[in-house]
Amino acid sequence: MTDHAQQGSDAHKRLKRRYRAEWRFRTMGISAVLLALAVLVLLLFTIVRQGWPAFTYHYVTLNLDLDADRIDAQDLRQGEYRGIIRDAVDGALPFVNGRTDRRASRGLVSESAGILLRERIAGDVSLIGQSKDIQLPVSDTADLYLKNLVTTRTSLNTQSAATPTDTTGSIQVLANSNAFAPIVTDLKQTLGANAERLESEAAGIGRSLDRQNQMLARLQSRLAAASDDTATRLEKSVREAQTEISTLSARRDIIVDRAAAVRDQIDAAGEMSPMDPQVSSYFVAINNGLVRITHVSTTTIRGDVYLPLAGTGESAAGAWRIEKIAEPEVSRKISDKEIAYLDRLVEQGAIDQKFNRIFFTRGASREPEFAGILGAAIGSLLTMIVTLSLAFPLGVAAAIYLQEFAPRNRITALIEVNINNLAAVPSIVFGLLGLAVFLNVFALPRSAPIVGGMVLALMTLPTIIIAARAALSAVPPSIREAALSIGASRIQAVFHHVLPLAMPGILTGTIIGMAQALGETAPLLMIGMVAFIVDIPGGFLDPATVLPVQIFMWADLPEQAFAQKTAAAIMVLLIFLVMMNAAAVVLRKKFERRW
Repeated sequence: MTDHAQQGSDAHKRLKRRYRAEWRFRTMGISAVLLALAVLVLLLFTIVRQGWPAFTYHYVTLNLDLDADRIDAQDLRQGEYRGIIRDAVDGALPFVNGRTDRRASRGLVSESAGILLRERIAGDVSLIGQSKDIQLPVSDTADLYLKNLVTTRTSLNTQSAATPTDTTGSIQVLANSNAFAPIVTDLKQTLGANAERLESEAAGIGRSLDRQNQMLARLQSRLAAASDDTATRLEKSVREAQTEISTLSARRDIIVDRAAAVRDQIDAAGEMSPMDPQVSSYFVAINNGLVRITHVSTTTIRGDVYLPLAGTGESAAGAWRIEKIAEPEVSRKISDKEIAYLDRLVEQGAIDQKFNRIFFTRGASREPEFAGILGAAIGSLLTMIVTLSLAFPLGVAAAIYLQEFAPRNRITALIEVNINNLAAVPSIVFGLLGLAVFLNVFALPRSAPIVGGMVLALMTLPTIIIAARAALSAVPPSIREAALSIGASRIQAVFHHVLPLAMPGILTGTIIGMAQALGETAPLLMIGMVAFIVDIPGGFLDPATVLPVQIFMWADLPEQAFAQKTAAAIMVLLIFLVMMNAAAVVLRKKFERRW
């Protein structure tokens, strides 16, 4: 009984260990799936959050005087479109004076607006000679600001009345209480952080100076005991160390003086203190005008009027406000004046946010607001047409021959192994092959869809062949035997009976291979499709680029607006890929046969 009990106990322990192992395996599998889903959701969320703003754009409505003397109806390319737009901006902001201020106000409209205006007139020549309200795109920096992608803007509540001393120029605004205390606090905090940074930098230089002094002492000690042979070299090292010590000392003294000056500013804050460039920008919106603060105390500010005030009367508590632009002016591309001018255009109702048609109707451009994906999308379409035209018939024909007609010998076995190996070859290798053969040997045009399609066809062929062979082998042998038994030839049995039944699997593999080719970048870079192409391609031999390459090029550009367009183009590419993979699933479900 004891042996049987012991055996039962051991079996029970083994069973428990097996259950625990199974539970661990299941837990690890579920965790892996959940982790993959979380990463995928995070990736998609990041792309959508960054790319969604690119699908809309801000336009400004300007009253354009399309004078016939400035536009030649016979040659629209010679029109003074930029001059017309500049005059319209000056008319919308008549208070802007001076060359610098007018340059800032005119810069709110896209540099490419003249091209759009010319195209609008080309579509309706009757506009010449009229004065008409026309919507034009704002600059990319203005659009990003209006979308709150450059900085954040907040309003501070005011609990007392305030009175401006003038309506234009440099003025003061006097409050009845400590209305400007939050600005003074912000100024003190920023100055304190700057002082700490300078003091830390000075301390670091001091440590370097101590090390240099120690090294100099050692060099001088060695020099005193050195022979004539080494004295010259040591004297040179001593001079270099003394020079370095002198440089470090001077630099430390400058930084210490700057830190002391900042500390003095902190002590003086609360009186009329100048605003530090590293502090957030502050405005006072009062009497329908806007004042940019340059000096501040707890009860008074001094500043420059950016938008003229309607009067100098007292403004009651709550009728005026303090506006804070979180990002300092030195840290952003859009200036405080441009922000003020945008405010006035918004107040006039001249700014509208609309669907960004330019993104879908234009080609590549150096200007972010004028760049679109149409050229890349058409280039991708032409390239995919070439790829499908070459890869599908060749791949299916090769699969039919290898699966149904080829003899089973070493040669066919070698071919099958090489096809399987080609499916795992890095895509850039096919790009090198296209560069060496199609461009250097056959002298085909660089950056042309026909070359890109041929390279991608070579890359896609193994995928299609493998998928087609798998689909053909999945057809039951009874289909072939039944066809042959009623007198059909081998070719008739394959093409009339086997191939139609295998076609859903073949199409599925083809679509998956094409989706893979659509997302490829490396092989196309090797054949020159990374070139900057402005024009929309009109044929298979025209210079073109494709969506993945366009994304690659935009991602390398420094402008922030291109980052939004990059994410938006990725979204468009993902939609195409999802649609192609969904089509493969639908085809398989629709034509699937169970044997």
